[in-house]
Amino acid sequence: MKGMKRFCASALLVAVSASVSAQGGQLSENEKAMVSWIDAPQDKAIALLEETVNIGSGTMNHAGVRAVGDVMARELDSLGLETRWIDMPEEMNRAGHLFATKKGKGKKFLLIGHLDTVFEADDDFQAFSRNGNIATGPGIADMKDGNAVIVYALRALQHIGALDGIPITVAYTGDEEKSGRPLSISRRDLIEAGKWADIALGFEGAITTEGADWATIARRSSSSWMLEVEGKQAHSSSIFSEQTGAGAINEAARIIDAFYSDVRGDYGLTFNAGTLQGGTTVSYDPSQNRGKTFGKTNVVPNTAIAHGGIRALSVEQLARAKVKMQAIVASHLPKTSASITFTDSYPPMAPSPGNRALADELSTINQALGRGAMKTWDPLRRGAADISFVAPYTDALAGMGALGKGGHTPNESLALDSMALAIKRAAILIYRLSGKAAQEQ
Repeated sequence: MKGMKRFCASALLVAVSASVSAQGGQLSENEKAMVSWIDAPQDKAIALLEETVNIGSGTMNHAGVRAVGDVMARELDSLGLETRWIDMPEEMNRAGHLFATKKGKGKKFLLIGHLDTVFEADDDFQAFSRNGNIATGPGIADMKDGNAVIVYALRALQHIGALDGIPITVAYTGDEEKSGRPLSISRRDLIEAGKWADIALGFEGAITTEGADWATIARRSSSSWMLEVEGKQAHSSSIFSEQTGAGAINEAARIIDAFYSDVRGDYGLTFNAGTLQGGTTVSYDPSQNRGKTFGKTNVVPNTAIAHGGIRALSVEQLARAKVKMQAIVASHLPKTSASITFTDSYPPMAPSPGNRALADELSTINQALGRGAMKTWDPLRRGAADISFVAPYTDALAGMGALGKGGHTPNESLALDSMALAIKRAAILIYRLSGKAAQEQ
């Protein structure tokens, strides 16, 4: 059923794209009207961006996340969308999400942003600051710019009378930077929206580099693994003997080296051993990526713990890698034992024909705006995002926001003039894919 939905949606997408792309590199009169309108009120979009950036909304700052949600709800309410706040269970310790919906007929759109940032209430980086065209502030590029782009793309469609009749869901999650657990609850509503949608657009930052604009049609998964190794504690003079064996640290080293030599190689698959601790006494807290260890050079260690990450381009690739890693772990050095566990955080957003068709249409729009053809970005150069949760169910395109850099650092910044470009691309893309552009012809 899911496969049939994607097939039908993709076929319709190709047909609509073919009809509107007959315009070549030209904008229709309605599209020109949107472009002119977007160019005029740029200060309003930037003012909305400044308002939300000045509200601290680190993931664990629940009041701040909710306050940003209130601002975005105000904006979406004014556009005629029906907004609702989705609370998370108290034990999950997350603020919740803002969803907004508008009914209509035809192709259904899911627009994805997030309200939270990595900068918590005690961080020194708390305020919006502008120097000409460049602005800095917590979450300005990840992704309060994208949240504002969604609003103003919808306002542009409203300006030409095209917003009515388009079925839309806007999803602003409140814990993208540190997802609440279990994911079956924290991402339940987003996944249901993905099953409903024909097209999902993610509004994290766009990419412009190497003299070109780039579209994001794929993002890799994000999972973690925990390796726990036991050995026989003894005086070091007896190591490698039949009675003592290899020790826990040597076994951990064998396993990690085998991961490197025997598992890596597939395009899109990477894994990293982030921490490694071993000795006779080891304590480790994976939630904080922090631990303590004690051992002596003349004592064979009995414990080793390694904690790492793994990323893949498809569900199948991730599954194959896990099987290989488990087989390596199961082959023990003498007098040792080991186990590995995996924790999945973000699924992959695999490249698909439907995603490529979306990128092709966006490239056509980009050319009509005078910026040239868009290439598709290498997924190895981009992290995971919420759009990955819906990508198995619908055609998807990420990177629809403005141009920023320095995300997750005190140097996070945004080129303010790129806001208008992002709004234009999003508004025209929705306009064309909704079929309203074809009606104009």
